[in-house]
Amino acid sequence: MPHNHDRGPGLPELLAPAGSPEALAAAVSAGADAVYLAGRRFGARQYAANFSEEELVSAIDYAHLRGVRVYVTVNVLARESELPDLARYLYRLYEIGADAVLVQDLGVAAVAREIVPGLPLHASTQMTIHNREGVAWAAEEGFSRVVLARELTLPEIEDISADPRAEGVGLEVFAHGALCYSYSGQCLLSSVIGGRSGNRGMCAQPCRKPYRLVTAGVDEYGRPGEPQPLPVNERYLLSTRDLCVYPYLDRLVQAPVASLKIEGRMRSPAYVATVTRIYRRALDAIAAGDDWSPLREDLRDLALAFNREFTEGYILGAHDLMGRDRPGNRGVMLGRVTGYDPLRGEATVRLTGDIVPGSGDGVVFWGEDPGMDVGAVIRGAPAVRNGTLRLSVPAPVRPGARVFLTRSMDLEERAKRIMDASPEPLQLDLLVTWDGETPCLEAVVEPIGGEPLRVRYRSALRMEPARNRPLTEEQIAEQFGKTGGTQFVIRNMDIRYPGGLFAPLGELNRVRRAFLERVEETLLAARRPDAGAVNAARQRLETALAGIGRVALLGREPRPLQVSVYTDTLDGVEAALGGGARTLYLEVAAVPYLLKEAARVCREGGAEVVWKWPAITRRSFLDTATSILPSLYGAGVRGVMVSGMGAADAVRRAEPRMSIYGAAGLNLWNHRAAARLEGLFRRCTASPELPADDLAGLAASTGGTLELEVLVQGNIEAMVSEDRLLANVGGEAIDISGFVGLQDGRNRVFPLRCDCEGRTYISNAVETCLIDHIPEIAGMGIDSVAIDARGRGPRYAGEMARLYRIAVAAVARGDSGILPGLRDEVKRRALGGITGGHFVRGIEG
Repeated sequence: MPHNHDRGPGLPELLAPAGSPEALAAAVSAGADAVYLAGRRFGARQYAANFSEEELVSAIDYAHLRGVRVYVTVNVLARESELPDLARYLYRLYEIGADAVLVQDLGVAAVAREIVPGLPLHASTQMTIHNREGVAWAAEEGFSRVVLARELTLPEIEDISADPRAEGVGLEVFAHGALCYSYSGQCLLSSVIGGRSGNRGMCAQPCRKPYRLVTAGVDEYGRPGEPQPLPVNERYLLSTRDLCVYPYLDRLVQAPVASLKIEGRMRSPAYVATVTRIYRRALDAIAAGDDWSPLREDLRDLALAFNREFTEGYILGAHDLMGRDRPGNRGVMLGRVTGYDPLRGEATVRLTGDIVPGSGDGVVFWGEDPGMDVGAVIRGAPAVRNGTLRLSVPAPVRPGARVFLTRSMDLEERAKRIMDASPEPLQLDLLVTWDGETPCLEAVVEPIGGEPLRVRYRSALRMEPARNRPLTEEQIAEQFGKTGGTQFVIRNMDIRYPGGLFAPLGELNRVRRAFLERVEETLLAARRPDAGAVNAARQRLETALAGIGRVALLGREPRPLQVSVYTDTLDGVEAALGGGARTLYLEVAAVPYLLKEAARVCREGGAEVVWKWPAITRRSFLDTATSILPSLYGAGVRGVMVSGMGAADAVRRAEPRMSIYGAAGLNLWNHRAAARLEGLFRRCTASPELPADDLAGLAASTGGTLELEVLVQGNIEAMVSEDRLLANVGGEAIDISGFVGLQDGRNRVFPLRCDCEGRTYISNAVETCLIDHIPEIAGMGIDSVAIDARGRGPRYAGEMARLYRIAVAAVARGDSGILPGLRDEVKRRALGGITGGHFVRGIEG
């Protein structure tokens, strides 16, 4: 029987995925405390089945009756045009009783706070919150929970929890399932390759594709010559293993973690049932004080459910999470091929463990490469003789090949039993009285995890005085005690029958059914906001919709365009300054001398230098960087560029006078997000994923003092990862002073670089170039255009700045005729060719 769990003190919530109604039922039956799911729009797993609006209502009711919370993911970045529908959707989720919504977009969070302040907000892992400042910011913004970046370690989580400003915010961590190569929310690789954005729930998983690591010398523009492959055996260089913390649950239960999350909204109901049940049993055993230890059988079943080889993850101190040899499900190893009979089409396999496959099971014979694997379905029960068995295969397999069980009918049957089991019923204490000849029913029910509720029901039935055979108390008790097919069971029944009455038994059955429906309605109503709260939310919705409409009509006055340049050297600063750049974003380590010298150079050139921080700012960097901000400000460094709200908070607290600039990693998509940034930020970069129409909508709706900047030139940063790819794969064979990149199956080369703390950054293989779109950008009222020259050398920085200054000046005087020629000049200096990117071609979804 499924265990509907009222978790004990200190025990973290078990949060399971529900990508479909069937998976929801599986999660509930297997013992999840809560589930997370999405509607058909605005969720970050658009390829899952997800839930229609009608299914959402049913799903929330189904879960609530069984004591399970429902968190709805609204964790995509929202276009300006989508804000009205998003506002209506958030109102509807509140009305039907969602327990929380997970959001990524600052604008979506702002809309939710305005319209449905009573609906708890969870910060999605797509927000890339990875330091205590980020959690403190989330607390100030009204979030009740933060789903932390998967890259954080347990000591870092403990440090975050100890911060008084984080009090009241639950910390959620991933416990099991797939891992992303990039920090979530910072990955644009699928987007820049094919227009399918992970930030819109459309990720095509290019990290699971094969790549070659290549190197080359560079020319004066930082472009590689002919790429040469490095001697690397692995091909799936970005493919991570799967997370599994099950063996270490006793440690995590002691950690300051509110929720353990199982990944898998794209997985089958059987997967959800299997994994959830294993974690449920383990958590219950730990809570009961048992001397718990991981069971070998559970580890085997977790692997059989799905695995790309397990890792305990960064959270438990793993340093290499990669499974670079192959990207797919590995199952459980059965043995090795010792022979192949081509006449019979059979392979002889020597078993290396105690697993014997059965009829209907799926096996894979590994080839030298995943593309050479051979799969087979077993027909009949193979006989084991002397530790070997013979299996029919559809293609030849080589001796020595490893054989893996990837589908187990036994596991699926056990999962089906979990899903088919009846839920633990809710117990009712029933009192039956009569008002004259009318039966009245009253019950006390204790919802799982809730306060007892009293339900009273006066039936419409009027019993008649019996002529000869009155109903007995026993007959009435038998009819009112039937609860089959419902969530309820009668624990105690007190019947105060005056006697001498009659009614057909079918009428008593109708009374019972109506009463139990009333009990169910009362239970569900207790989990939803009351009518007054819903009406107030509806009025706030109407006000918000009117406000969104007015904002869209405001427009933004065109203003003189400035040119900014990203660089990572002092030579790059000097060259860009000479080319006409007015703002220099210098990304370097916390080296005061270098930053102060750059400030001096810029001051003399009539420009400003901004210290560009890395996209990820963990404790060691923040402690060092914030300690030098006051002295840097005194030396003329008057701005810092950040990619996260936590980093912005750290700057503000360390040096309040410092101007804060927002990088593309903030994912600015709409005016409501811009409004949240105004006052804290001087200038923010619009998301490079925005098509022209969406960028125009953002600009037209963003007023106030916040300056908007657009990345118009350079290889767009598409990934940032904790994986030390060059060190882990190439070792000492790589000269990181030259060019290093990843070459895909179409021979596109994606540049790699490392930041000051060794993280891996991957950029698009083709340069964005919007120089011929400067008139359109200027007409939107954009304040500044930016060129990314990091890793490209001073000549590239200087000449690109000069070309864009010429373009801006020409557009200002109405001479757009020179732009095609300037575009050709840019193309001659570009790496991998040029593209208009999302600005021109748009984005899916």
